[in-house]
Amino acid sequence: MLRLKAAEYAAVREHGEETYPEECCGVLLGRSLEGVNRVEEVVRAGNTRTDSAHNRYHIAPQELVRIQRQARGLGFDIVGFYHSHPDHPAQWSETDFAEAHWMGCSYIITSVEKGKAETTNSFLLAGTSEEDKAFANEVVEVKATEEVEIR
Repeated sequence: MLRLKAAEYAAVREHGEETYPEECCGVLLGRSLEGVNRVEEVVRAGNTRTDSAHNRYHIAPQELVRIQRQARGLGFDIVGFYHSHPDHPAQWSETDFAEAHWMGCSYIITSVEKGKAETTNSFLLAGTSEEDKAFANEVVEVKATEEVEIR
């Protein structure tokens, strides 16, 4: 399960609308406890794809290292990633799967139709290695309050 506050959920969707017709991307910071990825902060990242940013994304390794250090400084881990699919369903593609490597992380995809965020889905990257990894549909729980219980 993926649990996040309404403000973080809205931020992910708004980012997709702002970058339309190109894909947005970012990182989810928080903690993974008892099978739940709990998001405490959403960090926007730049899409460094120059060849096909309308249907692909890439986060520069230097930026990802900076975000990971930011997470550690806050006492969080990277618990997931997000990106948008402009004028395409909120389902993972073969490319999304091939480029997903963070086992146990949530991968949020928001479809943005004609500039408006429509559907947001999340997929947990399960498995222990590249050979047995698989995306599993993940329940997304959006908390209405600003408080997310952390144990």
